Amino acid sequence: MSRQVYLSGQLVDEAEAKISIFDSAVLLGDTVTESTRTFGHVPFKLEQHVERLYRSLKVTRIDPGMSDSEMVRVTGELLAANLPAYAAHEDCWIVHNISRGRSLQGPDPTVQRSAATIMIFTQPLDLTGWARFYREGCHAVTAMSRMIPSQSLDARIKNRSRMAYTLAEMEVKLVDRAAQGIILDVDGNVAENKGGNIFVVQGGVLKTPTTANCLAGISRETVIELAGRLGVAVEETTLQPYDLYTADELFFTSTPYCIMPATMFNGLPVGDGEVGWITRQLLAAWSELTGLDIIQQALAQLDAT
Repeated sequence: MSRQVYLSGQLVDEAEAKISIFDSAVLLGDTVTESTRTFGHVPFKLEQHVERLYRSLKVTRIDPGMSDSEMVRVTGELLAANLPAYAAHEDCWIVHNISRGRSLQGPDPTVQRSAATIMIFTQPLDLTGWARFYREGCHAVTAMSRMIPSQSLDARIKNRSRMAYTLAEMEVKLVDRAAQGIILDVDGNVAENKGGNIFVVQGGVLKTPTTANCLAGISRETVIELAGRLGVAVEETTLQPYDLYTADELFFTSTPYCIMPATMFNGLPVGDGEVGWITRQLLAAWSELTGLDIIQQALAQLDAT
């Protein structure tokens, strides 16, 4: 069965989903976005993702032409239409992209020629590229490029342009093809990676950068909630590379993999070089929260390749 895409009020076949080359998404990269995932075919924190989407829409002055509750409703309808395309053990991304609509080149890029373009689609959740890191940890490497300053583009606006992140990740891959990037801000403080947030454990305390220079991640928020349930103290603070070099544990958070341990930072072991106790406890708590073994799901995909 072919999957459907929600495109500005209509469900269309994925292969037939098209937008104009004059859409602001194409001309200007003028698009806000959200990515949610399912656990056992159930969307995880969809309402929170949509709430954040609407905050991005407000700040960017894009009117989607529908309420947040309606956005949740049509997203659920799209997922229901597409679920027959997924096996019982398969989960999926749910992606929202909303642009300002048709635009024309000229002196004023804010002029719209149509209503906003709303694009919602689902895709299979492929975890194979991250699966082995749950057990052995990844190599975290700092990019040469720096985070776009919040004075220019606030990191809390989740936008579709990935150019800066992609270039930073290319720099990281020059060091190690399997490395996962860490981006610093212009002051040398730890910000985020290409698709998620960063945490360290130091002396039993879980620390993460404030949202002054990074995305206010839903997965970040979930880890902070789970840490509270486990009795682990959390600090939102300023981190520098020194803090990562000397950390007991280090991990990333993001929608697809939830928590990705890092056991090496710029060529040096993190802690004892093994996935840490608190990281493992948080992963177990997230699996319990969703009723799905996060690590086993990823490893099963890897074994099937």
